[in-house]
Amino acid sequence: MATTATLIHGGETIILTLQEDTSTNKRLDFPLKVLYEDDYLAIIHKPGGILVSGNGFKTITHALPQNLKQSPLEDAAKPQPAHRLDYATTGVLLIGKTSNSIRVLNELFENKTISKTYFAVTIGKMQTQGIITNEVDSKESKSSYNVLAKLNSDRFGKLNLVQLNPHTGRRHQLRIHLASIGNPILGDKTYGKEPFILNGKGLYLHAYSLQFTHPFTNENIHIKDAFPERFQKLFADQLATL
Repeated sequence: MATTATLIHGGETIILTLQEDTSTNKRLDFPLKVLYEDDYLAIIHKPGGILVSGNGFKTITHALPQNLKQSPLEDAAKPQPAHRLDYATTGVLLIGKTSNSIRVLNELFENKTISKTYFAVTIGKMQTQGIITNEVDSKESKSSYNVLAKLNSDRFGKLNLVQLNPHTGRRHQLRIHLASIGNPILGDKTYGKEPFILNGKGLYLHAYSLQFTHPFTNENIHIKDAFPERFQKLFADQLATL
C-alpha cells in the first residue's frame, strides 16, 4: 500500500480505492408549517422551544430538507435560514434554497431592506409609543414600539399588547430593549424580574410578519404568521382586527 511519501519511478500501476461511506445521516422528523415556498426561497413558521441552528441535532436547519421541496435550479443547495429567532420565539423565518438566494437574502438583511414586525405581551405601565436606542452588547441598536391594547392583571398589574419593529438586528434586542424601560416580555426568564417570572407558558414574543421585494422575481412578498394560542387567550378581540 502506497502512502503520500511513496516515490514514483515510472511504470507503476496506481489503483485508487475509496472506502465506502459508512456514516449515517440521521433524519430529523420534525414537521414544519410552510407559509410560502418557490424555487428560490421559503418562509416557515418557527415554533417555540427549538433552536434555528447550532451544534445540536434538533434544530430548524436540520429539519428543513424534510419539509421543503428541493429547488430545480442549478445552484440548488441545502436550505439555510437567512436570519435567526431566539429559542423561545415563534413566528416567520426566511429560508434560502439556492447558493445565490442564501447569499442575496443575507445581504437584504444586512442592508435592512426586509421589514420585520413582531408582537409581544409586556408587563407594567408603559407609554403608548416610543423608540428605544439603548446599546446592546455595546453596539448601536434601535427598536420602535406601539401599544395596541392593555388589560388589568391581578398578578402583573398591567399587561400590554405591543407591536415592535426592530431597526437593527442585535441578539435578544427586543427582549433587552423592553426590559431596559421596565416592561419585560411576559415569560422572559432571562430578562424578566422576580416576582414577575412566568413559568411554563413560553415567551410571549412572536415574529408576526416579513415584507420585502423578492430579489429574483421582484414580487412583493408580505407573509403573516398566525398568533400562538397564548396570545389569543389574552387579546383575542384586538388580534382579530390585524
